[in-house]
Amino acid sequence: MELLLTKENAFIALTTLSVIVLISYGIGYFKGKKRKKREENVGEAAVRKLLTNFCRKTTAHLLNDITLKYGDGTTQIDHILLTQNGILVIETKHYSGWLFVNQMQRKWTQVIYKSKTRFQNPILQNKKHVSAVRSLLDFIPEEQVKGLVVFTGDAEFKTEIPDNVLKLQQLEAYADSIRLGSIAENMLQYCIGCLEYKRLEITGRTDIEHQKYLEEKFGTVD
Repeated sequence: MELLLTKENAFIALTTLSVIVLISYGIGYFKGKKRKKREENVGEAAVRKLLTNFCRKTTAHLLNDITLKYGDGTTQIDHILLTQNGILVIETKHYSGWLFVNQMQRKWTQVIYKSKTRFQNPILQNKKHVSAVRSLLDFIPEEQVKGLVVFTGDAEFKTEIPDNVLKLQQLEAYADSIRLGSIAENMLQYCIGCLEYKRLEITGRTDIEHQKYLEEKFGTVD
């Protein structure tokens, strides 16, 4: 009798999870249909195109331009690639010229001829994005959610390229090779549903409120 009850409970739990997945995914889908897409930059468009093609050949799923509530504000994520071998939280940068970078430095440097421009270290920038996703998907191990920075454009690195930083042409092979831990298909669908349900609607107001929050808190953008 105890064995039968255990099997029965397991069946009920699995059925309940499936229903939750369908409801969450469905709500996310219809919310997504209502969203106004904000304009992508060249780099984001290139990454989206490459990863969309990757998803067509695999069981992976791609979310683009995700704004999540986090802490006392919001955070905007360029791309989240969800696979059964792990989840990648991707920050995209489109640069030309020479790049001088260091994994631990707060600012990196771009040089075009004799002009130097400092920009925020995207690895540190992406840490908040990763934390937001891990917080939302707290039912899966943290190590299965990983941050990645992808550079598009023709920029040339003049210093050693840090870990978890790639050029666009390396991205597909990297996505295919990740082994962060096995995620069951129904659990992966549940992750997608959670993110779709919790992401904020893409509107001009969303962007304005997000930028205002960043400027007030950090004097910068994420």
